[in-house]
Amino acid sequence: MNLSSENQALIDSLVASIRQVVPQTVTPGEAHPVEDAVALNDIGVMVGITGDFHGQVVLQGGDAAFGQLGASMFGMPLDGEMLHSFVGELGNMVAGNAATLVAGIGKRIDITPPAVMRGQLQLYGFEQGFRIPLTLDPGGELNLIVKINDQGVA
Repeated sequence: MNLSSENQALIDSLVASIRQVVPQTVTPGEAHPVEDAVALNDIGVMVGITGDFHGQVVLQGGDAAFGQLGASMFGMPLDGEMLHSFVGELGNMVAGNAATLVAGIGKRIDITPPAVMRGQLQLYGFEQGFRIPLTLDPGGELNLIVKINDQGVA
């Protein structure tokens, strides 16, 4: 895939952040380009980024994967409103930690508050998009979707 070195650095920082925040083994798959629209099912969280990068970061997956992750982090099963709250906070932790990692390479990003999404939804309006499948051990798969707008519009 043809990624600029800056965009690769952003994706690497996001994956490193997920590995630091999540107390499970996280194995990222190969980044795949996403064109035009991203169809989301299940549950996800979107965080906007501004600064030296502009776009959105989305973590998406099934209730079971997020529930297992929540149980591993908090020692109890999460569902309903607690699961929604956890997914939002996970997005906030990952994006905030990635902002710190990006600063380590001399770049700056600011993040927006997380928006939790549920059900079927399509995202449009980005110049470049990448989807990185993430396998969690034990149990579950999530998708990291990075939407980048090179023109400076988040």
